[in-house]
Amino acid sequence: MSETTLDVVAIGNAIVDVMAPCEDALIEELGMVRGGMTLIDTEGATSLYARMGQATEISGGSAANTLAGLAALGADCGFIGQVADDQLGEIFAHDIRSGGIAYTTAPRAGDPPTARCLIFVSPDGQRTMNTFLGASQYLPAEALDLDMIARAKVLYLEGYLWDPEEPRAAMRKAIDAARGAGAKVAFTLSDAFVISRHGDDFRALIADGLIDILFANEVELAALTGEDDFDAGIAALAPKIGTLVVTRSEKGAVAATGGEVTQVPAEPIAKVVDTTGAGDLFAAGFLYGHVRGMEVAKCLKLGAVCAAEIISHMGARPEADLKALAGV
Repeated sequence: MSETTLDVVAIGNAIVDVMAPCEDALIEELGMVRGGMTLIDTEGATSLYARMGQATEISGGSAANTLAGLAALGADCGFIGQVADDQLGEIFAHDIRSGGIAYTTAPRAGDPPTARCLIFVSPDGQRTMNTFLGASQYLPAEALDLDMIARAKVLYLEGYLWDPEEPRAAMRKAIDAARGAGAKVAFTLSDAFVISRHGDDFRALIADGLIDILFANEVELAALTGEDDFDAGIAALAPKIGTLVVTRSEKGAVAATGGEVTQVPAEPIAKVVDTTGAGDLFAAGFLYGHVRGMEVAKCLKLGAVCAAEIISHMGARPEADLKALAGV
């Protein structure tokens, strides 16, 4: 086994969130679905950006958000994800490195540009998102930092990135590298639509014993197992995987490992402001506890604390002192 110097290395979409306040009339004029998320192309990204007011840019992406939470808790992390050689690519690289996360992926020359999510924020805080996946969908296997992967305790993979062919091949290579180095492989299913397209792949990875920790929510659990009943879904999947973690929003979360099922309630908060990133930060808390050798109930508790912090404000990166909140 390689010498371990990193807690978690993640592979995921490298996205910059571009957020600007707007009136609902503009959303209607632009024909957007208020509160929804729409995938857009380069032309759409350019035209919508031109209609945005004064904007704030902050790096995003599901796996990158998880690492931001882990780093805030004190974990040593690395990220692998593709940006383009442009201004938003520089912003993403700066943001993730300034959080203390190792990032060595070289920027990609030429089109498409760096991925971005154009977020129109209504006066009541509702977010209408338009996502251009851009360069993030072109992560090649040769861009993997295999030394970084070999030095990690856990390799964490983002399901969203399984959709395009190049990153999918890269993640398969990364799984082989991680397992060859004795690292655990964690996988987040990301969304039911990803399962609808690649569920057979995920079920095969599980059957082959290539995933050690699987993160899902209730909808994703049902999509993967075909069981609408929650307990039946847990019973069907848990025996096939080392650690299964399922979040249930206000109903808390469940982990099944070693034949035992552990539950924790959701952390109480005064007001839910924005649920974006809740699952990402839950994974951060759970993984932090896991790499520190904590019992499953404590890992779940840390996940719940981190998720509660992120849904108490706008944006998917922590604003409060997570170490203090979590007591670590």
